[in-house]
Amino acid sequence: ARLMQARLSEPVRALVKPYLDVVRAFNPPRELLAYPGSPLIARALLRPQDRLVACEVEPGARKRLIEALYNDAQARVVDLDGWTALTAFVPPKERRGLVLIDPPFEAPDEFERLAQRFAAAHAKWPTGIAMLWYPAKSRRLTDPLARRVAAVANAGGEPRCLRVELSVAPQTAEAGLVSAGLLIVNPPWTLAAELKAILQ
Repeated sequence: ARLMQARLSEPVRALVKPYLDVVRAFNPPRELLAYPGSPLIARALLRPQDRLVACEVEPGARKRLIEALYNDAQARVVDLDGWTALTAFVPPKERRGLVLIDPPFEAPDEFERLAQRFAAAHAKWPTGIAMLWYPAKSRRLTDPLARRVAAVANAGGEPRCLRVELSVAPQTAEAGLVSAGLLIVNPPWTLAAELKAILQ
C-alpha cells in the first residue's frame, strides 16, 4: 500500500509497474484487500514459453496453491520438500531459469542448510539464476551465509553474487520481521542498478 501511494520518479515507476499491476489484478479498483504472494506473482510474470514449479509441503498452503493454479498448463504444484526439489529439478530442460529459495526459517540450522543446499544445486547448475531469501534479524547469521554463498558463486573469479537487504524499521526484540534480504546469484546485468534505484 505504501509503495502504491509513494511518489516515484518515472524510471522507478516503470521498474515497479509490472509488480504493482500483478498486485492490483488481485484486488478491486483502488483497494488493497489481498496480496498474491510470491508463487502467484511469479506465475503472473511468466512469458508464454515459461513454466513454474512450486514446492509446498505445508498442507493448507499447498491446498490453496493448487486451487489458485488449478488447470494452469504453465504451472504445477509439487508435494515435495523444497530442499529435496532444489537438486532434483536443476538444471531445467530449458537450461535457463530462476530458482527462488524461500525457506520457512523455523529450524535453528536453516541458514547452514540454505548454504549447503544452494552449493549442491549450484554445482549441478552453475549458470542458473538463484535467489535466496532470508530474514535479516542477526548479522551473526546473515553475514556468514552471504560469505559462503558468494564464495561458491564467485569461485570462477568473477563476482556473480548480489546481496540486497531492505529494512522498514529498526530491529528490536518486539519488532518482528522488519528486515529481509536476498542473495542473487548470476543476476541479470541490469539488476544491480535497477534495485539501487528502487530501494531508494
